[in-house]
Amino acid sequence: MDIHEGAAVYLRHLADVRRLSPATVRAYRSDLEGLAAACGDIELAAVDLENLRDWLWHAVQRGDSRATIARRTAAVRGLFAWATESGAIPSDPSLRLVAPKRGKTLPRVATADTLSGVLDRLASAAVEGDPIALRDHAIVELLYAAAMRVSELCGLDVDDLDRDRRTARVLGKGSKERIVPFGWPALRAVDAYIVRGRPSLLARRADDAPCPALFLGARGGRIGARAVYDLVSRELGPELGAQVGPHALRHSAATHLLDGGADLRAVQEMLGHASLGTTQIYTHVSSERLAASYRLAHPRA
Repeated sequence: MDIHEGAAVYLRHLADVRRLSPATVRAYRSDLEGLAAACGDIELAAVDLENLRDWLWHAVQRGDSRATIARRTAAVRGLFAWATESGAIPSDPSLRLVAPKRGKTLPRVATADTLSGVLDRLASAAVEGDPIALRDHAIVELLYAAAMRVSELCGLDVDDLDRDRRTARVLGKGSKERIVPFGWPALRAVDAYIVRGRPSLLARRADDAPCPALFLGARGGRIGARAVYDLVSRELGPELGAQVGPHALRHSAATHLLDGGADLRAVQEMLGHASLGTTQIYTHVSSERLAASYRLAHPRA
């Protein structure tokens, strides 16, 4: 089995057996294709530690970020660990491959006042009843209210909403299902979109096949992540002075929940984090805000 064949079989294993997200599989495919190109058409068993180190060294020389190099290291470690366990190769050359430590970066967070202004502006635009404006308002309200990932929002069907309980059933990473709550403003925006906006978008479909998706694109099909990213970037980016996407709303919601006294475990469950350590980054954001307020307000700071 050469390196190209081994990578292809491993990627199918990630998608079909381990059920990793399509985005993760795409990233790993890009990484492993780069490794295969660097090593040439050689057998998977012939790849050694020096091949792997040279490949990563060239990535460093190109100026790739530490996060990218760490992901590439994880990709090759996964490939060779799988190949060793399956008996495709006799030993794992990646065992002594060292990845750089990721730099600690705090997520970009919008203030509650900033988001209130953005949401008020979207609500005003939706008053006239334009279906896209109604949809955009509902999307941003729900992303912030439920702190969900963009893939989870795009995957929502109308039947996934429980209006009485104000909850949504989402399918997260690893196909793990969870229930997330949302508030009255999000419910009002979503209801207005379903009644006044969604039927108009649905009528734009080229066929009469039923579409269960909650949020629809301009042509009446399920909305894509790119469209949601462009929406959030357009509305929130100027407020934060940077290019941001839907994850900024998730970061902001998590931080505001902790600022308001929410239990860390409850926030972990709401976000769908497998590890509490992933959620704890938001406690650092809250601490940073506390420290900044202290330095501004305390007479002996």
